[in-house]
Amino acid sequence: MSDTNLPECGMDLALDPEFYLLLASSYARLVGAPLIADATQNHDDAVPQAQWLYQDAPFCVLAHNTAADPVFIYANRSAQRCFEYDWDEITLLPSRLSAQAPERSERQRLLDAVTCTGFIDNYRGLRIAKSGRRFWIEKAVVWQLIDEMGAIHGQAALFHQWQDEVAQA
Repeated sequence: MSDTNLPECGMDLALDPEFYLLLASSYARLVGAPLIADATQNHDDAVPQAQWLYQDAPFCVLAHNTAADPVFIYANRSAQRCFEYDWDEITLLPSRLSAQAPERSERQRLLDAVTCTGFIDNYRGLRIAKSGRRFWIEKAVVWQLIDEMGAIHGQAALFHQWQDEVAQA
């Protein structure tokens, strides 16, 4: 699967077993743990695992492509609720807009570090939802989407915890 074969938008990647296998295999290879506990890397199991990850996972998973200004190509339903965008909206959104301007340079340093090392974990960063609500993502893992042939398809993030920013008086 090359980046040029990834759809620009639409539901194609939400439940796509090949894209799920890219997410899961690159995560397992780089992080050294399964994306979904007790999941297999078997193609026959990929359809129900892709469905669970997209529809039911209690944690957020997002991915963006390799464009000069990367655009989200995947966000499971937990991530859509967290960022307050539906699938059609988030898959048109440049991922830099998930952070406000002052936090974008920090976000870019994070992405550059992931490019160099393959992944980082225990990341904490301030993000912004569609409504303008600011929230902290906590203990995030960010990794390169690399297929078995070594081709890079983008970067992905997983986080279980987030909390709204507390306004300071």
